[in-house]
Amino acid sequence: MIRSAPRLETERLILREFTRDDLDALAATLGDIEVVRHLTGEPINREDSLRRLFMAAGQWPLTGIGMWAVELKADGRMIGHVGFFDMERDITPSLLGLPEMGWIFDMSVHGHGIAQEACEAALAWLETTHGPTEVPAIISAENIASLKLAAKLGFVREADGNYKGEPIAVVRRPPSMA
Repeated sequence: MIRSAPRLETERLILREFTRDDLDALAATLGDIEVVRHLTGEPINREDSLRRLFMAAGQWPLTGIGMWAVELKADGRMIGHVGFFDMERDITPSLLGLPEMGWIFDMSVHGHGIAQEACEAALAWLETTHGPTEVPAIISAENIASLKLAAKLGFVREADGNYKGEPIAVVRRPPSMA
């Protein structure tokens, strides 16, 4: 059983487990309207950021997958998070039982290939530890940057789904992408 996020390293990044010390950086990122405009439409406060941190850390021992805090090797700054989860969302089409992927990064690193580097590391880990598997993600249809990243990672856009009464872009990465 995986008890916590395994440490992964790339050329520029460390993907690691969340710690309580990550709250300031996480709250700053999630409190930025430019970061969350396609996620919640409004900044996420510190209290809800802490809940997200606890959720990210707590998934690993319960499901064997979860979120990583993403840190820049150059300065040790936590600049986002990436990973997998099964939130048992009431969504059409269903994603139940699949490792849904998600990512959120601080505006300071947008456009530098950081998200792609982190996502590729996470996907490689998933393939190595869980074998070939389909990976879905849901993305706001207006979030062009995330849709472009998903395409670079091998996700294919399907017909839009419906989540909480709203249309949502559904993308899936086939198991043969590794």
